[in-house]
Amino acid sequence: MKEKKIIAVLDDEKDILELIKVNLTKEGYEVFCFEKPKQLLNFLEHNQPDLIILDIMLPDIDGFELCKQLKLNQKLSSVPIIFLSAKSQEVDKVLGLELGADDYITKPFSIRELIARIKAVLRRQETKQKGKLIKIGEILVINPDTYEVFVEGKKVDLTTTEFRLLLVLAENKNKVFTRDKLLDYLWGTEKAVLDRTIDVHITHIREKLSKAAKFIKNVRGVGYKITDT
Repeated sequence: MKEKKIIAVLDDEKDILELIKVNLTKEGYEVFCFEKPKQLLNFLEHNQPDLIILDIMLPDIDGFELCKQLKLNQKLSSVPIIFLSAKSQEVDKVLGLELGADDYITKPFSIRELIARIKAVLRRQETKQKGKLIKIGEILVINPDTYEVFVEGKKVDLTTTEFRLLLVLAENKNKVFTRDKLLDYLWGTEKAVLDRTIDVHITHIREKLSKAAKFIKNVRGVGYKITDT
């Protein structure tokens, strides 16, 4: 079964959140709604949605500044953003798009138009991601779309769990992941395994990667990371 696309929505108007949630849920999306920027940021620490919808006039921080922060975050920079705002001046639309947003919709808005714009942005994102290979050093290549791994052009057979573990490290090059974080990524709240399980999987991955095993670094007392050297 195809996984539902996850959409995070930040708006300080409850009625708008409810309207969006009801209609996007009917379209088959999984929707998470937030009234405050801090709530969204807390969610994004442990989750990566497929798209974010942002209001601009918000408590504590405006949507423009929040968009800037998200685009500077390595993990979230590729997540598409749609601004949904009562600010309808051309200068605001231009600023929003220059900050990296994928679309800008003004309030009041048609829910049908919003859904159409969401679908268009997600289609563009999928097209962008297709065929995008991850290269580590000169010899390791990972294809996220086909779940294939190559070392010096030769295919390496990994289990699904091993591939997902390697992929999350490769997509966040140089970032250190604790064993608990990796367990959360692989099994979420349903995990009933020990952090030692991660060490076992890493050992198996290294054995299969042969020469490319050197890219997976053990950070003593913390966890693992991938580097280009």
